[in-house]
Amino acid sequence: MTRIVPAAALPGAEVRLEGSDLKPLGSHLPGVRFSGAPGYVTWAARDAAVARIPEGALSGGVQLEYDAADGLRQSNELPLNIGVPIADNLHPVANPALDAEGNIYVTFSGARGQKVPVSLYKLDTSYTMKPFSTALVSPTGLAVDREGVLYVSSRQDGTVYRVLANGTAAPYAAGLGVATGIAFDPQENLYVGDRSGTIFKIDRKRDTFVFATLEPSVAAYHLAFGPDGYLYVTGPSTSSFDPVWRISPDGVVTPFFRGLGRPQGLAFDVAGNLYVAASLRGRRGIVRISPQAEAELVVSGLNLVGLAFARGPALIVATNNGLFHMEWTVAGAPLPPLP
Repeated sequence: MTRIVPAAALPGAEVRLEGSDLKPLGSHLPGVRFSGAPGYVTWAARDAAVARIPEGALSGGVQLEYDAADGLRQSNELPLNIGVPIADNLHPVANPALDAEGNIYVTFSGARGQKVPVSLYKLDTSYTMKPFSTALVSPTGLAVDREGVLYVSSRQDGTVYRVLANGTAAPYAAGLGVATGIAFDPQENLYVGDRSGTIFKIDRKRDTFVFATLEPSVAAYHLAFGPDGYLYVTGPSTSSFDPVWRISPDGVVTPFFRGLGRPQGLAFDVAGNLYVAASLRGRRGIVRISPQAEAELVVSGLNLVGLAFARGPALIVATNNGLFHMEWTVAGAPLPPLP
């Protein structure tokens, strides 16, 4: 084998193994092992194979194997970074949020209008999860201000709530339509995406303005500010060729990148690369888009809705029912080569 594409994945996802003589002529599909745990090859040819990662697999070496007349043949090993589950039985619909201490906030959103017993959870730095708030209905977008206070949008009542350390929630801004994604700019103005087509700006005096208008989304807007000071927005539609929108500080909307399927949560790394939970050319996971708008799939995964960078460095990935932790680097080369 010469490489694995992409070099990071979640359990249950598929990766492409490339090389030569991966499947001898006339033989059955080869076997595959992920750090010794058996996986499943779904397709193979001489120069490539597609393998599915089993649940419980850990980061480490990936190796192909097949039976030959003279016994078991095994390929060389290549490293693969596999996400580790840190929380389940949740219902995130957007990015998790992290405070300055490294605590993670995540939702159990439920259906729109559904009152669930606990709607917000908090994971401390050891990934111990505890209920954080029961007050909100259909919590959606999450953001933390400079003081470490959590803000949460509700797509049920069109309100953004300010949630204190004891879990009590009070309205911060209302009348925001179907409020979904939220983000703070460097001046601590809050931006809220109404998925029917409006991005609102709420200044520090809590005055609300229409900042920009976009095409409506079938699900939600997801917001993140880039290092250039522009607001970047995704909003999945019925198309398989959705854009990432780039909005200038004065509200001018332009497409930054087109070609994503159902783009959702997004985040920037310190080098200015944009990461989006989306499909690229039919493959689902996390897509990295460079400042020059060059895109590649860097994490393979199913049912992804969001992500956030954490200390470590690490990547916290949200699926529609839980969170995963992945070791990460800005260069996207999570693991060193095997000896």
